[in-house]
Amino acid sequence: MESFDPITGGLNASRSWFCVHSHPKHEHIAAGNLRALPGLDVWNPRIAFTRSTKRGPANVTESVFPGYLFAKFDLDVDLDHVRYTNGVASVVHFGSRYPTISHATIEQLQACFGGGDLLPAQEEVSPGEKLVITEGSFCGIEAIVLRTMPSRRRVQVLLDMLGTAATVELDLDSLAFQRKYPRSLAVALPAAA
Repeated sequence: MESFDPITGGLNASRSWFCVHSHPKHEHIAAGNLRALPGLDVWNPRIAFTRSTKRGPANVTESVFPGYLFAKFDLDVDLDHVRYTNGVASVVHFGSRYPTISHATIEQLQACFGGGDLLPAQEEVSPGEKLVITEGSFCGIEAIVLRTMPSRRRVQVLLDMLGTAATVELDLDSLAFQRKYPRSLAVALPAAA
């Protein structure tokens, strides 16, 4: 597939998408440094969400593919520039073969992100889900969601205290989910074909 090359002003059929392996937790650093290189397109898909912690809610931005990002470049011309960019560990390869990622795959993924790099994910709570209370007199106690009240950002939970079940209504910000990523992320990304 040919693409327009803004540097040469012509068509460039040799630029392809590659998977770039970053140093741990340095996807954003690698992406920023790669964007500074002329003639490269970089896509670092991330999600932004609020995670409940013992200190209260915390806004978090994490890579959708931890340790990896995507760059479109000419392998013969730009490989060394990409490999030796700060934050980059390597370009994914198998021996001397550097597999490409189809333009259609990248476009399909980018469509899920509205053309940008960042996807704001909304946290959803489901009845039956286990949570840990992080604030107040019930701090540290595990609870099971009975009912959600989204308009008030509250949930009704079932507590097991001293062998007795009690129903309590709590604010969502006082709860910690027992999952790493928001449930809505699974819905936002397309299923693997």
